[in-house]
Amino acid sequence: MIAKTPIPPYYAVIFTSLRTNVKGNYSETSELMDDLAQQQEGFLGVESVRNNLGITVSYWSDLDSIKKWKENKEHALARERGRNEWYTHFKTRIAKVERDYEFEKESPSLD
Repeated sequence: MIAKTPIPPYYAVIFTSLRTNVKGNYSETSELMDDLAQQQEGFLGVESVRNNLGITVSYWSDLDSIKKWKENKEHALARERGRNEWYTHFKTRIAKVERDYEFEKESPSLD
């Protein structure tokens, strides 16, 4: 699903990762992090895909909200577990969204 974001500017945290073969509650922890992030002040939305390479983009209203999310205790524990068990490599990028635009095909009417 494509996140519904406000009129820019806002921020994007882009998390790109390569996984190990270890499963160990990865899916449950990922869902918990999604739920927790949505409860954080300044959270705007998230988009995520995984094939061999995983990319998750979360959207935030400001840099302070991103910092508070990074400092969240449960999120910090999940990041540490990711380093120790789930990822062979990851990279986090923070970018300011200056402009966005979209296309959405309308559903055909049933007249």
